[in-house]
Amino acid sequence: MSQMKNLRWGLIGLGWFGEIHAEALATMPGIELAALCTRRPQRLAEVADRFQVAKRYTDYRDLLADPDIDVVGVITHINDHRDIAIDALRSGKHVFLEKPMAPTVADCDQILAAADQAAGCFMVGHICRFDPRVALAKQAIDEGRIGKIVSMHARRNLSVNIGRMVLDAISALMGDGIHDGDLMLWFSGADPVSVYAQEIHPGRNKYPDGGWAMARLDNGAIAVIESIWHLPQSTPYQIDARMEIIGTEGALYINCGEAGLEIHDHAGNHMPDTLYWPNVFGQRFGILRAELRYFADCIAAGRRPERITPAESRAAVALLAAAVESSQTGQVVRF
Repeated sequence: MSQMKNLRWGLIGLGWFGEIHAEALATMPGIELAALCTRRPQRLAEVADRFQVAKRYTDYRDLLADPDIDVVGVITHINDHRDIAIDALRSGKHVFLEKPMAPTVADCDQILAAADQAAGCFMVGHICRFDPRVALAKQAIDEGRIGKIVSMHARRNLSVNIGRMVLDAISALMGDGIHDGDLMLWFSGADPVSVYAQEIHPGRNKYPDGGWAMARLDNGAIAVIESIWHLPQSTPYQIDARMEIIGTEGALYINCGEAGLEIHDHAGNHMPDTLYWPNVFGQRFGILRAELRYFADCIAAGRRPERITPAESRAAVALLAAAVESSQTGQVVRF
């Protein structure tokens, strides 16, 4: 990368996570945060002024038409993913799309068709695959250290405060359960046969606050996904994320909730994120940065990303979409 020109990166979507992407990209060697886009002019000016970005767009199509932009990151509402991603792929640019790929399998298939014809690289941002704890677990599984996987259980729970901010955009089961659904399929190398799910909706937002899904995989394993965005306001966790993987010859336990730091102050006890996108002395570090670096390196090397493929991202959407269908109908959904 040091011998090449900087990759000129544009971001579409400037919600809270879009701004975190901007913070990560702004200090990465070999990358220039070159363009920003959101439909809200005031928000666009606020973020662009902060990062001194000259190219500012309120219509993403204008950003895609800019020949100076090499890469676009799509960090928008999930319901906007399909059309923006397809247009971005057809524009010839490299495309990083935040997870979930799209709300439905049919939408994913349209994106996949565009990606197959695209000149640029395409990757969906399944950040957990870049977590070293998760990657080491995958390595141990591939080495046969726990034998054949027979059972997996994951929980990924957040406080009710975060839930209230997000649940008008996406459900807890689809929004966070998709992380663990993807990891379970990755770990096992299996496909789902059936899934049964239940959701809860104690809050007043559009989407359910939580859900459990149980899937049977074609290797015989059971996979249970728990995602509840209704922990008490006083919970010390930034996120309570853990996974148990039991095999015929051993077991693995991944704890992504307790990240090695507790802060006890006048406001209570806190366990801040120290790995995913921590802000350390004004710069974003961590797993998000590693994920974006990986995508940039794939572009520089002219190779398709392999850590997470579009087909694998589609499979995760298929599993969680079926779980939501099961919750709504009360029936087991078979693949």
